[in-house]
Amino acid sequence: MTESIDQFRLRARAWLAANMPLLDEAVAPSPDSWERDRELQGRLLDGGFAGLSYPVEYGGGGYPFEYQAVFNQESAPYEMPYALNFPTLAICGPAILETGSEELKREHLPKMISGERLYCQFLSEPSGGSDLAGLLTRADRRDGDWVINGSKVWSSSAHKADYAMCLARTDWDVPKHEGLTMFVFPIHQRGVTVHQIEMVNGSSEFCQEFFDDLVVPESAVVGEVGDGWRVATRVLTHERLAVSGGSPYISGTRHAASSPFAQRSTLATLASECPAENEGWAQDVLGRAEVAQLAQVHLNRYLTEEMAKGRLPEAAGTMMRLFHAEVAELEADAGLELAGARGVSHDAADIAGEWAKHFLSRQSTSLGGGSSEMARNVIAERFLGMPREAAADRGIPFREVPHGH
Repeated sequence: MTESIDQFRLRARAWLAANMPLLDEAVAPSPDSWERDRELQGRLLDGGFAGLSYPVEYGGGGYPFEYQAVFNQESAPYEMPYALNFPTLAICGPAILETGSEELKREHLPKMISGERLYCQFLSEPSGGSDLAGLLTRADRRDGDWVINGSKVWSSSAHKADYAMCLARTDWDVPKHEGLTMFVFPIHQRGVTVHQIEMVNGSSEFCQEFFDDLVVPESAVVGEVGDGWRVATRVLTHERLAVSGGSPYISGTRHAASSPFAQRSTLATLASECPAENEGWAQDVLGRAEVAQLAQVHLNRYLTEEMAKGRLPEAAGTMMRLFHAEVAELEADAGLELAGARGVSHDAADIAGEWAKHFLSRQSTSLGGGSSEMARNVIAERFLGMPREAAADRGIPFREVPHGH
């Protein structure tokens, strides 16, 4: 690099002050907030700060991770296009960068970095649970193309995304992990129906998709036919790093864009509103959450640095994903404790009600990127070198494995 990290910091600081809106001046979230994020991403692109860790040949900055980390620090007071990080830039982009053909990289990565296209993942299925490799969505060859039939579920923001990475079964006569292929294709086309799912907390971010003779070309294959599990593994690896804050492709900080709850509601505020006779108890609840947050920051920093230096394997990053879920659940529990009876109101004007609403989705952090139980398996087997868990269907052609239809 011809620009030192200190020089980069000063340049980023000056550019942000001149070009990005401060958080307290930010436009309130609305159904069109994705378009707002596209516009903000365009500003980053014009300023040379979009996709800092992506290679230059695909529209990125070609900077080491340390430069992106500095930019994230400097951009903390500003509104950032954070919604583009998940899963477009932090999950789908890196997976295509690592496993896609040169044609796919040049087709998709520049449009991701510019904000022109938003991406999502079609992985989980209604009957699959945590057994992703046991999926039933199928892709069959027909006249040189692939025809996809089946259904996916729990796809974040699929109704807003433009493209999706979709894992499908292309061979039923080999063991389940060997018969999969990853595809990438436009979502809003004939053969794809997207249905939003209304959650208990009022959110409709998650979607279910139905594929009815969806035709995609051979060029939509990511990696090789039958090599979809390797591609899916890279997708899941980057998802675990992203949700835990350890991804080098995330631009901005989590509190900055998508969560008004995170901006105006804090556990400290709730604790300060407790009656004086409960002050000691409130401090104890708040202290546990604060210590967990601090431990998470230092754990993420240590693991990220050690993996970057090659002193720890990439599987160690799963510890960030696991601890992130445990901290998030602890925070949700603490918020509900401090909210007390006020938490049942769900009053948008009351931060106690906001924390209670947040509690309704506390389990989501233990499911994203694979369940916490799966994360513990990854840590045990790929990091600690413990024996693999027994599996009755290992090595058996998937056609012969009992499963739902």
